[in-house]
Amino acid sequence: MASADFLATAQAKLDELEARIEAAADAAGVDIDIEPQAGGILKLAFEDGSQIIVNRHEAAGEIWVAARAGGFHFRPQEDGWRDTRDAALLDARLQALISQQAGYEISW
Repeated sequence: MASADFLATAQAKLDELEARIEAAADAAGVDIDIEPQAGGILKLAFEDGSQIIVNRHEAAGEIWVAARAGGFHFRPQEDGWRDTRDAALLDARLQALISQQAGYEISW
């Protein structure tokens, strides 16, 4: 995927995730501070002080997620962003990570 295409695709996914996480957190009554930052970074801060960082990594052509449970890399596939190790979808993995760190079930 060309660099400009990747940046547009990755940013669209980050924007989508921001909206979905905000709506899911509101629906569940969970306080998650969602902070989009320059350079394609989405920082999620939880009440206990922990964070999840979601960012695009242009050189690798991936979206990376750093959470208490570890680091995860996702590549775009025809059916969505898939983990490079176990092929899990980004949305499902992120829902599980957020639920784990928030201590409440979050889904969208």
